[in-house]
Amino acid sequence: MMTRSWPDIPFEPWRETCAALHLYAQVVGKYRLARGPWVNHSWHATLYVNARGLTTSIVPDGPGGIEIVLDLLDHKVIGMASDGRSASFPLADMSVADFHSSFLDLVAEIGGTTEFHGRPNEIADALPFRDDHEPRPYDADAVRRFFHACVQVDRVFKQFRTGFLGKVSPVHLFWGSFDLAVTRFSGRAAPLHPGGVPALPDTVTSEAYSHEVSSAGFWPGGGGVDFPAFYSYAYPGPDGFADAPLAPPSAYFDTALGEFILPYDAVRRADDPDATLMQFLQTTYDAAARLGQWDRAPLECETGVPRRPRTL
Repeated sequence: MMTRSWPDIPFEPWRETCAALHLYAQVVGKYRLARGPWVNHSWHATLYVNARGLTTSIVPDGPGGIEIVLDLLDHKVIGMASDGRSASFPLADMSVADFHSSFLDLVAEIGGTTEFHGRPNEIADALPFRDDHEPRPYDADAVRRFFHACVQVDRVFKQFRTGFLGKVSPVHLFWGSFDLAVTRFSGRAAPLHPGGVPALPDTVTSEAYSHEVSSAGFWPGGGGVDFPAFYSYAYPGPDGFADAPLAPPSAYFDTALGEFILPYDAVRRADDPDATLMQFLQTTYDAAARLGQWDRAPLECETGVPRRPRTL
């Protein structure tokens, strides 16, 4: 029987562990970024939720392909090469420099390339990975609960994704901002984004927002909120977006962030968490598409149902 439990993941007790895991994901993501050809909107750089944690999927490197997994159940980093080689090291209390060094050793052991950009992105004033020797805690239980939350979020986001025929991103984790996200596109070009994201080239930001979007995602905390939360925004933000009707009642527009916010706990505690989150995703998308005057008819369809082809 499928278990759809939404775990309690209060941010403050694992804030430092979360910050460490964020940086470890950046190291792994930088490896993937360096090896694959550029895909629109940096989709080639992201990580994905799998049955044990976060994965790069297969990266074109070494003997043909390499996959890196952050195993958040057994708490280790696993590297697997297409020639059968594998290696791992434990996730535990350590510094970012220690993680970086162990990761380079792992990649080399399975025949991969250890050259990639060595400084974090989207974190102001961050040290290069190899120079960050501050001891970092690792709360294994909190990490495991975060992973189980990601499994639930990933599932609902993928269900939401099925209701769109137009260009839509995969459900993927951006390690720069450490958020799980899914993005819909109107098909029209957007005004040049002004950039200004800490430790991220403006060319990357402007390419990411080259076209109009309605984007939704999930933060474990940080990113302007000190609690786990869902967000939704539009770029460019249409007139009246902040005042658009939305559901559920616990959702609101954060003027500082310029985004709609729904606390994770409002979903976790709901009688029907899936439906509550889908309400938020749908009503915030409706606001972006309606106020942004998207040509919606050719872009939208009913959400997918197992074993039933889409009705034409």
